[in-house]
Amino acid sequence: MCDFGYGCREFKEFNEFQKYVRALHCPVRWIIIQIIGDKEKSTSEIFEGLKARGEGLSKSGLYYHLSELERADISRYREVGGGAPEKVWRLKTREIRINLIDTER
Repeated sequence: MCDFGYGCREFKEFNEFQKYVRALHCPVRWIIIQIIGDKEKSTSEIFEGLKARGEGLSKSGLYYHLSELERADISRYREVGGGAPEKVWRLKTREIRINLIDTER
């Protein structure tokens, strides 16, 4: 329960905020966002960009962080190539705004 007797599920603004906090609490994810920037980047390019910045992340660790950003609607991917296609990532969200006052109440 939140303060004032309201359940947090009743506040869509809070839920939206919580989704972004979960996704953006980790500094590595901010670096990933910077690497992707305004372009599309393959998983390999993101991995190399992280290595160049001194981040010792495994490929599976990178996929975990990318999937968390995707789950929060911050990034998305498309698959390119045949056989074992590679994922190419881009930002879906470039700016986050949260309305603190629900005007529909």
